Amino acid sequence: MDAFYSNGIWFAELLQRVPCLEDFWLWVTFLGDPKCVFIIYFPIAYFLDWKVGLKVLWLGLISEWLNLVFKWFLFGERPFWWVLESAYSGKTEVSLQQFPASCETGPGCPSGHCMITGAALWPLVTTLSVWSSQHSKSRMIRAVPFTIYLLLLLAVGLSRIFILAHFPHQVLGGILAGIILGWLLESRAPLERELSFYLRASLFLLLSTLTTYWTLIALGVDLNWSIGLATKWCANPKWIRIDTRPFASLTRDVATALGLGLALHSSYYGHLKWEMLSWLQRVSCAGLATLVLRVLSNAAQPESLALWYGMTFVKYATFPWVVVALLPRLVHAVASGKHHPTKSS
Repeated sequence: MDAFYSNGIWFAELLQRVPCLEDFWLWVTFLGDPKCVFIIYFPIAYFLDWKVGLKVLWLGLISEWLNLVFKWFLFGERPFWWVLESAYSGKTEVSLQQFPASCETGPGCPSGHCMITGAALWPLVTTLSVWSSQHSKSRMIRAVPFTIYLLLLLAVGLSRIFILAHFPHQVLGGILAGIILGWLLESRAPLERELSFYLRASLFLLLSTLTTYWTLIALGVDLNWSIGLATKWCANPKWIRIDTRPFASLTRDVATALGLGLALHSSYYGHLKWEMLSWLQRVSCAGLATLVLRVLSNAAQPESLALWYGMTFVKYATFPWVVVALLPRLVHAVASGKHHPTKSS
């Protein structure tokens, strides 16, 4: 494995030597953040086509859960700590820079940014591909959605190498895993199932992960090894974030599965189920949703670990309701009020 790691460090150095691209790579790595599936890609896809939106969200949470489990079994060093922990920098002259997004605390294999983004965006890409095929006979036009999709995953992978979060083979594994999961799970994503299904799914994600965790602990596997290395070698202690811990992603997934079921069975969603929003209303809902979810995601970041997990669970359980029920109801009510003004006495 040292050969993979050494070549990965060389490639990261090569990327960091290219001038004027730092801001670009940091922006791209943000676009690949799994949180973006929940707060950006899901609402945009949902108001484009509600079925596609639900698939994006479902594939996002399932692939994130699988990524967590994969990392516990595959381990995987991260460049920002390996280059120092292995004494590689003492044998070879290395000039590398860490960034606030570098210091992730979980294992590195496979890349979650590539795997989760790749799986979650697959339904959106296949839908856009079908639409382009229906409106154009040009092969180039029909290839545009998948070309953009692959270029995005490649760019996200390069950005992860650039910031020293992943080695190239971890990125490649994440991209392949994401594409395969998207292809396998798109047709199996649940659409408007009974509430008990979502409750069972949420419990399954939680209990299966805890069972795996404690089984590995009982077998003597140290699953917190990466947290210690990240804390030891991160250039700035303030860059160590709770939301990069393995159980942070589990909290998101369990809460989202539960929240989706509650949202789809809420009275607001039931009242709007057969209402057709205009394209202007959809665009308004999508814009408001991304703004509101981004604000809520960044709000209330307590330092207490237990309190942080509790707040994160509440927020992500609420997000599906905000997207599928609350904002459409508000936008529809405002639009209806404008079209049916009250008569003055």
